Amino acid sequence: MTDDTPAPAAPPLRLADIAARAKVSEATVSRVLNGKAGVAAGTRQAVLTALDAMGYARPQRLRQRTATLIGLVIPELDNPIFPAIAQAVERTLNRHGHTPVLCTQYPGGATEDDLVELLVEHGVAGIVFVSGRHADTTASHERYRRLSDRGLPFVLINGYAPGIAAPFISPDDALAARLAVNHLADLGHEKIGLAVGQTRYVPAIRKIEGFTAALRDLLGIADPQQYVAHSLYGFEGGRDAAAKLLDKGCTGIVCASDIMALGAITEARARGLAVPADVSVVGYDDSSLMAYTDPPLTTIRQPVAAMGAAAVRALMEEIGGGSAPHTEFVFAPELVVRASTASGPHGRRIPRPAPARTGDQLSESSRNSEL
Repeated sequence: MTDDTPAPAAPPLRLADIAARAKVSEATVSRVLNGKAGVAAGTRQAVLTALDAMGYARPQRLRQRTATLIGLVIPELDNPIFPAIAQAVERTLNRHGHTPVLCTQYPGGATEDDLVELLVEHGVAGIVFVSGRHADTTASHERYRRLSDRGLPFVLINGYAPGIAAPFISPDDALAARLAVNHLADLGHEKIGLAVGQTRYVPAIRKIEGFTAALRDLLGIADPQQYVAHSLYGFEGGRDAAAKLLDKGCTGIVCASDIMALGAITEARARGLAVPADVSVVGYDDSSLMAYTDPPLTTIRQPVAAMGAAAVRALMEEIGGGSAPHTEFVFAPELVVRASTASGPHGRRIPRPAPARTGDQLSESSRNSEL
């Protein structure tokens, strides 16, 4: 055979062969090849994979529509940790040749179910959920079971529900709380409080478990729940929770988010207390700019980059036809010590009630951030 001998002609495309390989009907294959809507993303991907495996060239209309879109559903953008997670996921997706479709929830807007249906209609190959309804112990998880039945791969970040068949990616929230308490106890603080969200959410439950265990183990406090203050995950929520804890005489406050920590610092200063001379404050997340606050914030750093990369790897394995373990992958956080914590005050003043504040309301926009 000479170099200019024409290559053998490709075998004729047979819908029956592709349908058998993909384990779908010929009608479904036809809809996929003609770019028609109404085909689940997982099914569409199975047909395209069969097409590639059998050596057929994809129709021109599909070459720019290979299933490279990945849905990314997050609660909101006000809390800087969510854009940070979204960016980490996006960077890893881009390295795999995929493009994220960002969907944000906010009060009065589209629900998680609405966003999922929109993503399915656009033919995404998979979905990454960040702090979604899977983290709410009171919410129905039927929506995720329906996705599994459709064959659409998905991964869930921050929160765990044992009845959902999918990979979970979480920071070790219990360890995070213990690290913060241990740091404050080492500095000599004897009354340490926790500002946290509602106990319907898995991350809050875990932070409380780690916090209360640390108070019992490290400080011998028999009733550590008295030092837990619940509020919303926002600036005003931090002020509200800190007010309760300062009234109890706490000189160290562990906050479940960096934004809450900034609110706690503001509340302490409103009472004439100095941070960290009178009150030490620890945040959670190590979101952007926390090294430049006044004072720079001691916080627990979420391993955002590692979590984002792990979520994408698990999703890629599922999309590629493999099966990532349907279990929870837990990542260790890191204590970052800055200037908002110091030795426990000696001869400290008893925190006095804050002056009356008017017009302050807990931001309803923080509702979806309670994770």
